[in-house]
Amino acid sequence: MPQNKKRKSMRALYLSRVFGAFIAMSCMSVLGLSSVNAEDRAFADFITNIKQEARTKGISESYINALDTLSPNTRVSELAARQPEYIKPIWEYLDIMITDRRVRDGRTKFAEHKAFLDKISAQYGMPPEILVAIWGMETNYGTILGHFPVLESLATLGYQGRRTKFGRQQLLAALEILESGDVTLENFQGSWAGAMGQTQFIPTTFLGYAVDATGDGKRDIWTNSDDALGSTANYLKVSGWTRDVPWGVRVSVPNGFDYGQANLKTKKSISEWQALGVKGFERTLDPSWGTAALYLPAGHSGPVYLATVNFFAILRYNTAPAYALSAGLLSERIRGQKKHDISWPLEDRPLQPHEIKELQGLLKTAGYNIDLVDGIPGAETRAAVLEFQHKNGLIADGYATPGVLSQIRKIVRN
Repeated sequence: MPQNKKRKSMRALYLSRVFGAFIAMSCMSVLGLSSVNAEDRAFADFITNIKQEARTKGISESYINALDTLSPNTRVSELAARQPEYIKPIWEYLDIMITDRRVRDGRTKFAEHKAFLDKISAQYGMPPEILVAIWGMETNYGTILGHFPVLESLATLGYQGRRTKFGRQQLLAALEILESGDVTLENFQGSWAGAMGQTQFIPTTFLGYAVDATGDGKRDIWTNSDDALGSTANYLKVSGWTRDVPWGVRVSVPNGFDYGQANLKTKKSISEWQALGVKGFERTLDPSWGTAALYLPAGHSGPVYLATVNFFAILRYNTAPAYALSAGLLSERIRGQKKHDISWPLEDRPLQPHEIKELQGLLKTAGYNIDLVDGIPGAETRAAVLEFQHKNGLIADGYATPGVLSQIRKIVRN
Protein backbone atom coordinates (compact mmCIF):
# COMPACT_ATOMS: atom_id res chain seq x y z
CA MET A 1 0.00 0.00 0.00
CA PRO A 2 1.39 3.45 -0.90
CA GLN A 3 2.61 5.35 2.14
CA ASN A 4 0.15 8.25 1.84
CA LYS A 5 -2.84 5.88 1.57
CA LYS A 6 -1.58 3.98 4.63
CA ARG A 7 -1.38 7.22 6.60
CA LYS A 8 -4.95 8.17 5.57
CA SER A 9 -6.23 4.76 6.58
CA MET A 10 -4.57 4.91 9.98
CA ARG A 11 -5.84 8.46 10.49
CA ALA A 12 -9.38 7.39 9.63
CA LEU A 13 -9.15 4.46 12.04
CA TYR A 14 -7.87 6.75 14.78
CA LEU A 15 -10.64 9.29 14.21
CA SER A 16 -13.31 6.59 14.19
CA ARG A 17 -12.06 5.28 17.53
CA VAL A 18 -11.94 8.75 19.10
CA PHE A 19 -15.40 9.53 17.78
CA GLY A 20 -16.71 6.19 19.07
CA ALA A 21 -15.25 6.82 22.49
CA PHE A 22 -16.77 10.31 22.50
CA ILE A 23 -20.20 8.89 21.61
CA ALA A 24 -19.90 6.20 24.30
CA MET A 25 -18.90 8.74 26.93
CA SER A 26 -21.72 11.03 25.86
CA CYS A 27 -24.22 8.19 26.18
CA MET A 28 -22.90 7.28 29.61
CA SER A 29 -23.12 10.93 30.63
CA VAL A 30 -26.68 11.19 29.39
CA LEU A 31 -27.62 7.97 31.20
CA GLY A 32 -25.96 9.26 34.35
CA LEU A 33 -27.79 12.55 34.10
CA SER A 34 -31.04 10.71 33.48
CA SER A 35 -30.51 8.69 36.63
CA VAL A 36 -29.67 11.79 38.65
CA ASN A 37 -32.64 13.67 37.19
CA ALA A 38 -34.93 10.76 38.03
CA GLU A 39 -33.71 10.80 41.61
CA ASP A 40 -34.12 14.57 41.77
CA ARG A 41 -37.66 14.28 40.49
CA ALA A 42 -38.48 11.51 42.98
CA PHE A 43 -37.20 13.63 45.86
CA ALA A 44 -39.02 16.72 44.59
CA ASP A 45 -42.26 14.74 44.31
CA PHE A 46 -41.76 13.46 47.86
CA ILE A 47 -41.22 17.00 49.17
CA THR A 48 -44.31 18.25 47.31
CA ASN A 49 -46.36 15.51 48.92
CA ILE A 50 -44.99 16.29 52.39
CA LYS A 51 -45.75 20.00 51.92
CA GLN A 52 -49.35 19.23 51.05
CA GLU A 53 -49.80 17.07 54.12
CA ALA A 54 -48.01 19.60 56.35
CA ARG A 55 -50.49 22.30 55.30
CA THR A 56 -53.37 20.11 56.45
CA LYS A 57 -51.68 19.98 59.88
CA GLY A 58 -51.51 23.76 60.09
CA ILE A 59 -47.74 24.09 59.66
CA SER A 60 -46.61 27.64 58.87
CA GLU A 61 -45.48 28.43 55.35
CA SER A 62 -42.06 29.50 56.60
CA TYR A 63 -41.34 25.95 57.77
CA ILE A 64 -43.01 24.40 54.74
CA ASN A 65 -40.83 26.54 52.48
CA ALA A 66 -37.75 25.33 54.37
CA LEU A 67 -38.40 21.93 52.80
CA ASP A 68 -37.51 23.40 49.40
CA THR A 69 -33.93 23.94 50.58
CA LEU A 70 -33.42 20.25 51.34
CA SER A 71 -31.59 17.66 49.28
CA PRO A 72 -30.82 14.00 50.01
CA ASN A 73 -27.87 13.55 52.36
CA THR A 74 -25.67 10.78 50.95
CA ARG A 75 -24.07 10.17 54.35
CA VAL A 76 -27.48 9.50 55.91
CA SER A 77 -28.27 7.05 53.09
CA GLU A 78 -24.96 5.26 53.64
CA LEU A 79 -25.52 4.92 57.37
CA ALA A 80 -29.11 3.74 56.88
CA ALA A 81 -28.03 1.03 54.45
CA ARG A 82 -24.95 -0.07 56.34
CA GLN A 83 -24.95 -3.52 57.86
CA PRO A 84 -22.51 -4.07 60.72
CA GLU A 85 -19.54 -6.20 59.73
CA TYR A 86 -19.98 -8.27 62.84
CA ILE A 87 -22.09 -8.45 65.96
CA LYS A 88 -20.21 -7.43 69.06
CA PRO A 89 -20.18 -9.94 71.92
CA ILE A 90 -22.14 -8.63 74.88
CA TRP A 91 -18.99 -8.26 76.97
CA GLU A 92 -17.42 -5.97 74.35
CA TYR A 93 -20.62 -3.93 74.14
CA LEU A 94 -20.67 -3.50 77.92
CA ASP A 95 -17.02 -2.44 77.91
CA ILE A 96 -17.90 0.32 75.42
CA MET A 97 -21.02 1.50 77.23
CA ILE A 98 -19.79 1.23 80.82
CA THR A 99 -16.35 2.81 81.03
CA ASP A 100 -14.65 4.02 84.18
CA ARG A 101 -14.78 7.56 82.74
CA ARG A 102 -18.52 7.33 82.12
CA VAL A 103 -19.07 6.03 85.65
CA ARG A 104 -17.01 8.89 87.15
CA ASP A 105 -18.74 11.52 85.03
CA GLY A 106 -22.11 9.99 85.87
CA ARG A 107 -21.44 10.24 89.58
CA THR A 108 -20.41 13.87 89.12
CA LYS A 109 -23.57 14.66 87.16
CA PHE A 110 -25.65 12.80 89.75
CA ALA A 111 -24.22 15.01 92.51
CA GLU A 112 -24.56 18.23 90.48
CA HIS A 113 -28.22 17.60 89.63
CA LYS A 114 -29.22 15.86 92.87
CA ALA A 115 -31.93 18.33 93.90
CA PHE A 116 -33.65 18.19 90.52
CA LEU A 117 -33.21 14.41 90.24
CA ASP A 118 -34.79 13.92 93.68
CA LYS A 119 -37.72 16.08 92.56
CA ILE A 120 -38.49 14.16 89.38
CA SER A 121 -37.79 10.84 91.11
CA ALA A 122 -40.59 11.62 93.53
CA GLN A 123 -42.83 12.84 90.70
CA TYR A 124 -42.35 9.95 88.29
CA GLY A 125 -41.20 7.11 90.55
CA MET A 126 -37.93 6.80 88.64
CA PRO A 127 -34.59 5.94 90.26
CA PRO A 128 -32.43 8.96 89.37
CA GLU A 129 -29.43 6.77 88.56
CA ILE A 130 -31.37 5.18 85.68
CA LEU A 131 -32.01 8.61 84.16
CA VAL A 132 -28.36 9.57 84.51
CA ALA A 133 -27.25 6.25 82.98
CA ILE A 134 -29.44 6.76 79.90
CA TRP A 135 -28.21 10.36 79.63
CA GLY A 136 -24.64 9.09 79.65
CA MET A 137 -25.22 6.29 77.15
CA GLU A 138 -27.15 8.43 74.69
CA THR A 139 -25.01 11.57 74.45
CA ASN A 140 -22.22 11.24 77.01
CA TYR A 141 -24.12 13.58 79.33
CA GLY A 142 -25.12 16.07 76.66
CA THR A 143 -21.73 16.48 75.02
CA ILE A 144 -22.42 14.56 71.77
CA LEU A 145 -25.82 15.56 70.37
CA GLY A 146 -25.33 14.86 66.66
CA HIS A 147 -24.71 17.40 63.91
CA PHE A 148 -27.17 16.32 61.21
CA PRO A 149 -30.00 18.77 60.35
CA VAL A 150 -33.12 16.90 61.48
CA LEU A 151 -35.30 17.85 58.50
CA GLU A 152 -32.62 16.83 56.00
CA SER A 153 -31.98 13.47 57.69
CA LEU A 154 -35.64 12.55 57.89
CA ALA A 155 -36.38 13.70 54.34
CA THR A 156 -33.52 11.50 53.13
CA LEU A 157 -34.88 8.51 55.00
CA GLY A 158 -38.45 9.23 53.96
CA TYR A 159 -38.18 9.37 50.20
CA GLN A 160 -36.35 6.09 49.51
CA GLY A 161 -34.77 3.07 51.21
CA ARG A 162 -35.90 0.64 53.88
CA ARG A 163 -37.18 3.25 56.34
CA THR A 164 -39.48 5.39 54.20
CA LYS A 165 -42.52 4.99 56.46
CA PHE A 166 -40.47 5.95 59.52
CA GLY A 167 -38.81 8.88 57.77
CA ARG A 168 -42.08 10.31 56.47
CA GLN A 169 -43.83 9.99 59.82
CA GLN A 170 -40.94 11.55 61.71
CA LEU A 171 -40.47 14.38 59.20
CA LEU A 172 -44.08 15.51 59.63
CA ALA A 173 -43.67 15.27 63.41
CA ALA A 174 -40.46 17.32 63.17
CA LEU A 175 -42.36 20.10 61.40
CA GLU A 176 -44.89 20.08 64.24
CA ILE A 177 -42.03 20.49 66.73
CA LEU A 178 -40.80 23.55 64.83
CA GLU A 179 -44.33 24.92 64.79
CA SER A 180 -44.53 24.51 68.58
CA GLY A 181 -41.59 26.87 69.05
CA ASP A 182 -39.65 24.52 71.31
CA VAL A 183 -36.57 24.76 69.05
CA THR A 184 -35.44 27.00 66.20
CA LEU A 185 -34.74 25.72 62.72
CA GLU A 186 -31.08 26.72 63.09
CA ASN A 187 -30.67 24.60 66.23
CA PHE A 188 -32.76 21.68 65.00
CA GLN A 189 -30.04 19.04 64.79
CA GLY A 190 -29.60 15.45 65.87
CA SER A 191 -28.36 12.03 64.81
CA TRP A 192 -28.41 10.76 61.23
CA ALA A 193 -31.65 8.91 62.04
CA GLY A 194 -33.41 11.97 63.47
CA ALA A 195 -32.90 11.27 67.20
CA MET A 196 -32.61 14.56 69.05
CA GLY A 197 -31.43 16.19 72.21
CA GLN A 198 -29.48 15.11 75.26
CA THR A 199 -31.46 11.90 75.66
CA GLN A 200 -32.11 11.32 71.94
CA PHE A 201 -35.86 11.42 71.37
CA ILE A 202 -37.24 10.81 67.90
CA PRO A 203 -39.80 13.48 66.86
CA THR A 204 -42.96 11.44 67.58
CA THR A 205 -41.63 10.53 71.03
CA PHE A 206 -40.85 14.19 71.66
CA LEU A 207 -44.37 15.25 70.70
CA GLY A 208 -45.93 12.59 72.90
CA TYR A 209 -43.74 12.64 75.99
CA ALA A 210 -41.34 15.59 76.21
CA VAL A 211 -42.05 17.89 79.17
CA ASP A 212 -41.18 21.41 80.22
CA ALA A 213 -39.54 20.45 83.48
CA THR A 214 -38.26 23.96 84.24
CA GLY A 215 -41.51 25.82 83.58
CA ASP A 216 -39.98 28.28 81.12
CA GLY A 217 -42.55 27.54 78.42
CA LYS A 218 -40.31 25.36 76.24
CA ARG A 219 -39.48 21.67 76.04
CA ASP A 220 -35.79 22.20 75.34
CA ILE A 221 -34.08 18.81 75.37
CA TRP A 222 -31.14 20.20 73.37
CA THR A 223 -29.62 22.76 75.75
CA ASN A 224 -31.60 22.18 78.97
CA SER A 225 -30.57 19.00 80.77
CA ASP A 226 -33.48 19.28 83.23
CA ASP A 227 -36.00 19.17 80.38
CA ALA A 228 -34.14 16.22 78.85
CA LEU A 229 -34.07 14.26 82.12
CA GLY A 230 -37.67 15.12 82.98
CA SER A 231 -38.81 14.06 79.52
CA THR A 232 -36.98 10.75 79.87
CA ALA A 233 -38.55 10.15 83.27
CA ASN A 234 -42.01 10.82 81.84
CA TYR A 235 -41.43 8.52 78.87
CA LEU A 236 -40.19 5.65 81.04
CA LYS A 237 -43.13 6.03 83.42
CA VAL A 238 -45.58 5.90 80.51
CA SER A 239 -43.64 2.88 79.21
CA GLY A 240 -44.53 0.95 82.34
CA TRP A 241 -41.81 1.77 84.87
CA THR A 242 -42.96 0.55 88.27
CA ARG A 243 -41.80 2.18 91.49
CA ASP A 244 -39.77 0.07 93.96
CA VAL A 245 -39.04 -2.70 91.44
CA PRO A 246 -35.42 -3.23 90.30
CA TRP A 247 -34.62 -3.06 86.58
CA GLY A 248 -33.50 -6.68 86.88
CA VAL A 249 -31.35 -8.96 89.00
CA ARG A 250 -28.72 -11.56 88.36
CA VAL A 251 -29.94 -15.06 89.22
CA SER A 252 -28.81 -18.67 89.30
CA VAL A 253 -30.68 -21.65 87.88
CA PRO A 254 -30.49 -25.30 88.96
CA ASN A 255 -28.74 -28.10 87.08
CA GLY A 256 -30.86 -29.49 84.29
CA PHE A 257 -32.82 -26.28 83.95
CA ASP A 258 -34.90 -25.96 80.78
CA TYR A 259 -33.18 -23.04 79.06
CA GLY A 260 -35.89 -23.01 76.44
CA GLN A 261 -37.87 -20.96 78.96
CA ALA A 262 -35.13 -18.36 79.10
CA ASN A 263 -36.23 -15.77 76.56
CA LEU A 264 -37.79 -12.34 76.82
CA LYS A 265 -41.14 -13.54 75.49
CA THR A 266 -41.68 -16.06 78.27
CA LYS A 267 -42.83 -14.17 81.34
CA LYS A 268 -43.72 -15.80 84.63
CA SER A 269 -44.44 -14.53 88.11
CA ILE A 270 -41.50 -14.32 90.48
CA SER A 271 -43.12 -17.10 92.51
CA GLU A 272 -43.24 -19.35 89.45
CA TRP A 273 -39.56 -18.79 88.74
CA GLN A 274 -38.74 -19.53 92.36
CA ALA A 275 -40.71 -22.78 92.12
CA LEU A 276 -38.49 -23.73 89.15
CA GLY A 277 -35.39 -23.26 91.30
CA VAL A 278 -34.40 -19.77 90.17
CA LYS A 279 -32.63 -17.87 92.96
CA GLY A 280 -31.25 -14.38 93.36
CA PHE A 281 -27.50 -14.30 92.85
CA GLU A 282 -26.87 -11.28 95.07
CA ARG A 283 -30.30 -10.47 96.52
CA THR A 284 -33.46 -12.35 97.45
CA LEU A 285 -36.22 -12.38 94.87
CA ASP A 286 -39.43 -10.61 95.87
CA PRO A 287 -42.79 -11.89 94.56
CA SER A 288 -44.17 -8.33 94.75
CA TRP A 289 -42.09 -7.49 91.67
CA GLY A 290 -44.76 -9.14 89.52
CA THR A 291 -43.81 -10.95 86.33
CA ALA A 292 -40.38 -11.26 84.78
CA ALA A 293 -38.47 -13.09 82.05
CA LEU A 294 -35.09 -14.81 82.06
CA TYR A 295 -32.46 -13.17 79.88
CA LEU A 296 -29.32 -15.01 78.75
CA PRO A 297 -27.07 -12.34 77.18
CA ALA A 298 -24.40 -14.94 76.32
CA GLY A 299 -26.26 -18.24 76.32
CA HIS A 300 -26.30 -20.83 79.10
CA SER A 301 -22.53 -20.48 79.66
CA GLY A 302 -22.84 -16.85 80.73
CA PRO A 303 -24.68 -15.00 83.50
CA VAL A 304 -28.46 -15.21 83.80
CA TYR A 305 -30.65 -12.20 84.56
CA LEU A 306 -34.25 -11.87 85.64
CA ALA A 307 -35.69 -9.06 83.52
CA THR A 308 -38.51 -7.26 85.35
CA VAL A 309 -41.21 -4.94 84.06
CA ASN A 310 -38.68 -2.11 84.31
CA PHE A 311 -36.23 -3.88 82.01
CA PHE A 312 -39.04 -3.87 79.45
CA ALA A 313 -39.66 -0.17 80.05
CA ILE A 314 -36.05 0.48 79.06
CA LEU A 315 -36.56 -1.75 76.02
CA ARG A 316 -39.28 0.60 74.84
CA TYR A 317 -36.67 3.37 74.96
CA ASN A 318 -34.24 1.25 72.96
CA THR A 319 -35.27 -2.17 71.67
CA ALA A 320 -31.85 -3.82 72.11
CA PRO A 321 -31.70 -6.07 75.21
CA ALA A 322 -27.97 -5.34 75.46
CA TYR A 323 -28.83 -1.65 75.81
CA ALA A 324 -31.29 -2.31 78.63
CA LEU A 325 -28.72 -4.49 80.43
CA SER A 326 -26.07 -1.78 80.00
CA ALA A 327 -28.38 0.91 81.36
CA GLY A 328 -29.18 -1.19 84.40
CA LEU A 329 -25.58 -2.10 85.17
CA LEU A 330 -24.32 1.45 84.55
CA SER A 331 -26.99 2.85 86.87
CA GLU A 332 -25.76 0.57 89.66
CA ARG A 333 -22.19 1.76 89.18
CA ILE A 334 -23.29 5.40 89.19
CA ARG A 335 -25.16 4.74 92.43
CA GLY A 336 -21.92 3.51 93.98
CA GLN A 337 -21.95 -0.25 93.57
CA LYS A 338 -18.77 -2.08 92.60
CA LYS A 339 -18.29 -3.58 89.17
CA HIS A 340 -19.84 -7.04 88.87
CA ASP A 341 -17.32 -9.87 88.75
CA ILE A 342 -18.72 -11.79 85.78
CA SER A 343 -17.10 -14.69 83.97
CA TRP A 344 -18.08 -14.38 80.31
CA PRO A 345 -17.79 -17.32 77.88
CA LEU A 346 -15.22 -15.59 75.68
CA GLU A 347 -14.98 -18.60 73.36
CA ASP A 348 -18.71 -18.41 72.57
CA ARG A 349 -18.78 -15.25 70.51
CA PRO A 350 -21.93 -14.39 68.57
CA LEU A 351 -21.95 -15.39 64.93
CA GLN A 352 -21.09 -12.83 62.29
CA PRO A 353 -23.82 -11.97 59.74
CA HIS A 354 -22.37 -14.24 57.02
CA GLU A 355 -22.23 -17.11 59.53
CA ILE A 356 -25.82 -16.50 60.62
CA LYS A 357 -26.84 -16.56 56.97
CA GLU A 358 -25.07 -19.89 56.52
CA LEU A 359 -26.73 -21.26 59.67
CA GLN A 360 -30.16 -20.15 58.46
CA GLY A 361 -29.59 -21.73 55.07
CA LEU A 362 -28.52 -25.04 56.59
CA LEU A 363 -31.47 -25.14 58.96
CA LYS A 364 -33.88 -24.31 56.15
CA THR A 365 -32.39 -27.07 54.01
CA ALA A 366 -32.90 -29.47 56.91
CA GLY A 367 -36.59 -28.57 57.11
CA TYR A 368 -36.60 -26.18 60.04
CA ASN A 369 -38.97 -23.20 59.99
CA ILE A 370 -36.76 -20.53 58.48
CA ASP A 371 -38.47 -18.03 56.21
CA LEU A 372 -35.73 -15.47 55.52
CA VAL A 373 -32.06 -16.32 55.02
CA ASP A 374 -30.89 -12.78 55.72
CA GLY A 375 -28.10 -12.97 58.30
CA ILE A 376 -30.28 -11.37 60.98
CA PRO A 377 -30.76 -13.54 64.10
CA GLY A 378 -34.43 -12.93 64.91
CA ALA A 379 -36.93 -14.91 66.97
CA GLU A 380 -37.51 -17.38 64.13
CA THR A 381 -33.80 -18.23 63.92
CA ARG A 382 -33.57 -18.62 67.69
CA ALA A 383 -36.56 -20.98 67.70
CA ALA A 384 -35.01 -23.09 64.94
CA VAL A 385 -31.67 -23.28 66.78
CA LEU A 386 -33.52 -24.25 69.96
CA GLU A 387 -35.35 -27.03 68.13
CA PHE A 388 -32.12 -28.27 66.57
CA GLN A 389 -30.43 -28.35 69.97
CA HIS A 390 -33.34 -30.29 71.49
CA LYS A 391 -33.35 -32.86 68.70
CA ASN A 392 -29.62 -33.45 68.85
CA GLY A 393 -29.06 -33.72 72.60
CA LEU A 394 -27.41 -30.32 73.05
CA ILE A 395 -28.05 -27.85 75.84
CA ALA A 396 -31.01 -26.02 74.36
CA ASP A 397 -30.72 -22.25 74.91
CA GLY A 398 -31.30 -21.03 71.33
CA TYR A 399 -27.95 -19.23 71.40
CA ALA A 400 -26.08 -19.60 68.13
CA THR A 401 -22.31 -19.83 68.58
CA PRO A 402 -19.50 -21.05 66.30
CA GLY A 403 -19.72 -24.40 68.11
CA VAL A 404 -23.43 -24.71 67.36
CA LEU A 405 -22.83 -23.79 63.71
CA SER A 406 -20.16 -26.47 63.52
CA GLN A 407 -22.62 -29.06 64.87
CA ILE A 408 -25.27 -27.97 62.36
CA ARG A 409 -22.75 -28.28 59.49
CA LYS A 410 -21.84 -31.83 60.50
CA ILE A 411 -25.38 -33.08 60.93
CA VAL A 412 -27.07 -31.31 58.02
CA ARG A 413 -24.32 -31.96 55.45
CA ASN A 414 -24.04 -35.62 56.38
